[in-house]
Amino acid sequence: MRSRSNSGVRLDGYARLVQETILCHQNPVTGLLPASAQKKDAWVRDNVYSVLAVWALGMAYRKNADRDEDKAKAYELEQSVVKLMQGLLQCMMRQVAKVEKFKHTQSTTDCLHAKYHTPTCATVVGDDQWGHLQVDATSMYLLTLAQMTASGLCIISNLDEVAFIQNLVFYIEAAYKVADYGMWERGDKTNQGIPELNGSSVGIAKAALEAIDELDLFGAHGGPKSVIHVLPDEVEHCQSILCSMLPRASTSKEMDAGLLSVISYPAFAVEDADLVAITKSEIISRLQGRYGCCRFIRDGYLCPKEDPSRLHYDPAELKLFENIECEWPVFWTYLILDGVFAGDQVQVQEYREALEGILIRGKNGIKLMPEIYAVPHDKVEEEYSNPHSVDRVAMGQLPHMWGQSLYILGCLLSEGFLAPGEIDPLNRRFSTNFKPDVVVQVCVVAESEEIKELLRDHGVVVQTMSEVLPIRVMPARILSHVYVKLGNCKKLSLSGRPYRHIGVLGTSKFYEIRNRSYIFTPQFLDQHHFYLALDNQMIVEMLRTELAYLSSCWRMTGRPTVAFPITHSMLVEDGDAIDPCILATLRKLQDGYFAGARVQMSDLSSVQTTSFHTHLSFLDEEDDDGLLEDEEEDDAFDQESTICGNSDGTKDMFDQYLNQLLHSTTTKCHLPPIQRGQHHVFSAEHTTRDILSFMAQVQGLDVPKSPMYLPVTHFKNKHRKALNLLEIPPLPQHRPNAKQHQSHSAADLNLPRDSQGNTDFAALVRQLRECPTLQDQADILYILYAMKGADWPVELSGPGQGGVTVRSLLEELYSQAGSCNEWGLIRYISGILRKRVEVLAEACTDLISHHKQLTVGLPPEPRERVITVPLPPEELNTLIYEASGHDISIAVLTQEIMVFLAMYVRSQPALFGDMLRLRIGLIMQVMATELARSLHCSGEEASESLMSLSPFGMKNLLHHILSGKEFGVERSVRPFQSIATSPAISIHELGHTGATKTERTGIHKLKSEIKQIFSGGHSLSSNVTSPRSTRCSSPSTPSGILSPVGHSLGDGQLHWEDRQGQWLRRRRLDGAINRAPVGFYQKVWKILQKCHGLSIDGYVLPSSTTREMTEGEIKFAVQVESVLNHVPQPEYRQLLVETVMVLGLLADVDVDSIGGIIHVDRILHLANDLFLSDQKSHSASDYFLEKEPVTGICNFFYDSAPSGSFGTMTYLSKAAITYVQDFLPSSSCLMQ
Repeated sequence: MRSRSNSGVRLDGYARLVQETILCHQNPVTGLLPASAQKKDAWVRDNVYSVLAVWALGMAYRKNADRDEDKAKAYELEQSVVKLMQGLLQCMMRQVAKVEKFKHTQSTTDCLHAKYHTPTCATVVGDDQWGHLQVDATSMYLLTLAQMTASGLCIISNLDEVAFIQNLVFYIEAAYKVADYGMWERGDKTNQGIPELNGSSVGIAKAALEAIDELDLFGAHGGPKSVIHVLPDEVEHCQSILCSMLPRASTSKEMDAGLLSVISYPAFAVEDADLVAITKSEIISRLQGRYGCCRFIRDGYLCPKEDPSRLHYDPAELKLFENIECEWPVFWTYLILDGVFAGDQVQVQEYREALEGILIRGKNGIKLMPEIYAVPHDKVEEEYSNPHSVDRVAMGQLPHMWGQSLYILGCLLSEGFLAPGEIDPLNRRFSTNFKPDVVVQVCVVAESEEIKELLRDHGVVVQTMSEVLPIRVMPARILSHVYVKLGNCKKLSLSGRPYRHIGVLGTSKFYEIRNRSYIFTPQFLDQHHFYLALDNQMIVEMLRTELAYLSSCWRMTGRPTVAFPITHSMLVEDGDAIDPCILATLRKLQDGYFAGARVQMSDLSSVQTTSFHTHLSFLDEEDDDGLLEDEEEDDAFDQESTICGNSDGTKDMFDQYLNQLLHSTTTKCHLPPIQRGQHHVFSAEHTTRDILSFMAQVQGLDVPKSPMYLPVTHFKNKHRKALNLLEIPPLPQHRPNAKQHQSHSAADLNLPRDSQGNTDFAALVRQLRECPTLQDQADILYILYAMKGADWPVELSGPGQGGVTVRSLLEELYSQAGSCNEWGLIRYISGILRKRVEVLAEACTDLISHHKQLTVGLPPEPRERVITVPLPPEELNTLIYEASGHDISIAVLTQEIMVFLAMYVRSQPALFGDMLRLRIGLIMQVMATELARSLHCSGEEASESLMSLSPFGMKNLLHHILSGKEFGVERSVRPFQSIATSPAISIHELGHTGATKTERTGIHKLKSEIKQIFSGGHSLSSNVTSPRSTRCSSPSTPSGILSPVGHSLGDGQLHWEDRQGQWLRRRRLDGAINRAPVGFYQKVWKILQKCHGLSIDGYVLPSSTTREMTEGEIKFAVQVESVLNHVPQPEYRQLLVETVMVLGLLADVDVDSIGGIIHVDRILHLANDLFLSDQKSHSASDYFLEKEPVTGICNFFYDSAPSGSFGTMTYLSKAAITYVQDFLPSSSCLMQ
């Protein structure tokens, strides 16, 4: 017999170690491993990690076989791995109903369990008795399944299991917006069962999705049916969210050593090498000790100060755990593996030697990995005073099977028994390698021959839809429907992928379905879901964003291909020319560069060979039975349309299915054609607001009366009361040329009545049949919608001729309003139809993952609702409508602004660097107030103007407010032949001269003169409009008749206000968007360390907050903001912030205390008194001494610069020192 080699002997030693520490515990029936001798249940995560060593040892035996017994040993070990993985699969498949439900709800009670009964695979605790939602555990299973399958193991045995795994992909693909309990099962570190968005969960899910994409689960024996499909945009969402979070782990954890599994083996989820290095450095510098790393700062698990009789901690108790957190040796095994994969032998050797010193020697000298090392009870005070000085004792599980497995895996790799590529056959370790530049292929397709000819006249040669055949061009919503069929399994009652938005990565490739090629247009061009795609400038802006996104995020082989259709909606209003912004975009695309991306314009047939192709085998002919079944109801289906598929048996069933989907969103014309001119069904005095209020009464709703502009005081001016936004509505004596606006009762709406005095709906329908204006059609349809319901048939052709539902007519009107660019009306109808932005939940998650909180609804609380964790789409939509008080326009505008904020937080995160809570309702009020300031109009008209802005204009206005740049607003006029009635408003950045570009070139004056001619002598500056001309602009606010302000322009005080009001405006804007100075929250934390608390506007922030939270925690910053947000006046809030910053300077002085409860308001008012005293001594007039009535602060103090001898900081510093002088050392020289 051949003698055993040295390597064989060492392998046998590791086999004995694996057998005695891991495999001896494996259940012979289920294959599952209990956590330890004390904890008999099988945790999913622990099982997967524990079996890695068994899998690696099997491969090592196969690779280094000296004799046949070694090959038999390899097979035995591999089958132990297969049995465990199949056991876990059986546990999860028994909960298939939860997988199906969770795809739609993402609820903590609808998720897979985290642990199971080892002998039976049954559940062991109730849904609400454990923190079961741990996306990283399910993701770790899928990642390991993918790697093991790629290495040659056969774990999945039939197509039902394939369907279940496909649905597990849908289960984890929303990880970037799911708040879970994380890898430590605790969620928020107070251990009170509060889930949060965890970087570890997002990272492992991203890795699992990438690893399993296009993988054949049957390995070499499979075919198209056993391939798993992942949508690339879901992977990229996880990637961007993860990168925005790191090196922070979650809201309550500044840092978590568990992130080692994300930045290195097994996930390798981060592609930015610098971010990997920063995260690793933070973990080592802040969490590493002499025995391993603690999990996170103030982790109380098994530490000597933890009360074992309670599962949760009291908030102030967390401070007790600081510096005595238990240290986990398992993290050194991650660092050993990191060194192996990075080729850093020094790191490998350093951590192997350190680990050898803390392993416990067991029976027969085997090395055991302890779970934790804790500070002995009698050495706690010593460790507090001198961290890392005390010798610790091993506690917890022995061996810690998860750590034991990774220790053995590290040994096998570092000693050369395995190469890194053998345990990473999918090559995830190369994720940080250099990626080549991407060229985006753009294929422009004309909707018709007429458009093709128009483009040719401008030198742009394109093909029509029919000319690109046999390639079929389809809208993205069709692809969403197609993917609903993926993972469908009747036996398991699995419905497949929920109907969701498909991102631009998913639509930028060719799809092969039944031997035919399809390409799908980007989702942002779909006008059926939300109105952003009705604005051509917005389309150009979104194309710019998406092309830049494609060039930076494309990871597939081949080039991305974008199909860009030119449709009739991209023509100017009379339809005889291409919209100039679209034409300019096409010319830029022809140049080869657009938005910083390299692009190549070409026709579809010539780019097929260089594009990426996906074969959707789940739609092959044997699956025809399920194609034409009833779909779930969703927004994309118009329930009222007649869906007619070709019943000809010779026609391909898939073609019938596509036609059915396309016809479901086709709108037919039933309403009378739109004409120019004024035609009023109701009295011209009635606003849309009156109709909304009346309908709210009918439905029993209480629509709030809050204005959509800030209730703040401008500088007083007796000649211009209309500018004082506190005067709501302005008093009639200050509006001599206007008819007093009154509240109208339902009877005043002049609805037609029948003989019994009830509303005559037949007469309303007759009026609808005859009225030619968009606004009146909208009013009548809304009344019918509110009083008769969306499904009430409107018999426009006459009684007995068959009716069209109110919903269908509203959809038709929505299209008409879109073609006329009636943005106020479009928002109105979108609200009635409850249209929802497809990416609303993703936008919300983007903001939250960038450590921002959102509030929706107009202030104050409780109407204003705070969003701190990602929410499912339906729940978020409902919350927005509730917070808007069922005011449909505010609800729709909230969605729009949320999407724009998410666009900016992705592309320009620096805009948000000093903001924590984004209050969308307050932002809307600021936008309206800024329009009122710029247009010199009342708050009511400013609100109208805001609702009438195009989406592109709205996005620009939001950007200017966020960036703090000065900007100008202009009224412009529409062409005389236009049928649109809402005023056109353009927003421009101001140059160095303080004027917009058009003002500098004299065009503004010319527009004023044209406006005078069109409006019968009223100039732009007069702002006098007919009540009906702006009525359609905003259905959420009273339009009223606006007061003339022309005579007041020469007023000296007003001129002073326009020139000198910058600091008041700056503070108002910063306060409204909750901007805080750099390091503000850390300063508050230090102040609280030296006093009993801070009182702000009657609300106290206690010093005990610092015992629960560390200074860098997002949670602490949120706590500070929750106190500041009780201050209703934004400029007053900013002065309070400045006051706290001054207090922070005093807290840096070397004293133990600066007082008890510090009343910040009192310091501010003391500073204001000092300021007033100085002004009086300089003989200031009463105008400059006038106080704001609510807060009592001098208006001129609000408008003072921070610096200078009369600056706010000078007075705040004097006031702060006066307030706390009893606690300061007398010898200190604090003021220069």
